[in-house]
Amino acid sequence: MPPSADFDHTPDGNGIAISHSNGHHRGTMSQTTRPLVPGVYVPTVLFFDQDEEIDTATVRRHAVHLAQEGVAGIAVQGSNGEAVHLTPKERDTVTRETREALDSAGFSSIPLIVGCGAEATRQAIVLCKEAAAAGGDYALILPPSYYKGLFTSDSVKSFFKDVADASPIPIILYNYPPAVGGLDLNSDVLIELGHHPNIAGCKFTCANTGKLARVAAAFKGYASNGKQAGANSSAGKFVCFGGSGDFTLQTMISGGQGIIGGIANLAPKICIQTMKYYDEGNIKEAQRLQDILARGDWAAIQTGLVGTKVAMQEYMGYGGWARRPLPKPEGEERRKIIEAFAELMEFENKLVA
Repeated sequence: MPPSADFDHTPDGNGIAISHSNGHHRGTMSQTTRPLVPGVYVPTVLFFDQDEEIDTATVRRHAVHLAQEGVAGIAVQGSNGEAVHLTPKERDTVTRETREALDSAGFSSIPLIVGCGAEATRQAIVLCKEAAAAGGDYALILPPSYYKGLFTSDSVKSFFKDVADASPIPIILYNYPPAVGGLDLNSDVLIELGHHPNIAGCKFTCANTGKLARVAAAFKGYASNGKQAGANSSAGKFVCFGGSGDFTLQTMISGGQGIIGGIANLAPKICIQTMKYYDEGNIKEAQRLQDILARGDWAAIQTGLVGTKVAMQEYMGYGGWARRPLPKPEGEERRKIIEAFAELMEFENKLVA
């Protein structure tokens, strides 16, 4: 299949050709009482007991802890949340328990994002409906990729538009090339999809801040239905999220509204304070915190959710293990992980929420 300018082509040549079209969107923006306000959103890790059953008490405890620290939203059923290790019933349990915990603790305004990625359009729509029924406000969706060699030029865009048309909750595009065989949506495609009335934003885990800047600029001052928003309106805008804490400041400078970053499971205060310094115009202090955050997030990037959970157990008193076949670091390996997070956690514990 020949390359296309509608995809960013990764070094391994796995970009998929998608043509630019201006199809009519049948859907309208789904109603949600919890808007995506600017801030730090946390894709939470999942907790299990010794028998690998979901530890709902700790799921609830962690969600409330993050809310108390001041995060803007929570995401479940992502890679940090081991969605691929869960049954449909377990996915619903995690969503429902998280929503109920937030509501019971007085954080009913915090939006809940639910991972609903699937390879088939029909399957993704079902997941969106189940997420909504369990208390989810938004669906975070990866592009399909398993059969990407058979896709036509419009397959991926049609997938997102069809899911958005049928979903009872708005969807957030999830651009994460390593998770989908290098498939990398470019800015033209994201801008086109962003004008769908039921597509609310994008998580840029590609870390391409140039792309993020182009997309953010395209929607500056406009609602997601393409109509100009009021001067002070934030409702309905296409929201651009950095996909990792190690480029929080860069996301904000590029026009993004926040991050959905796994490192905030451990260090929500540093993430929040970095954004706060930027908003106040204190770039020097924002850069200082970003340096610490980037070094700490590198430890998380290298060790994944396994390392994050080791660090949580050490520094927060809960975390535990991931489900098999993911490893359980012990001895020297565990010590190195803990040491890699030491600077980040020392600084996090000095900050006042």
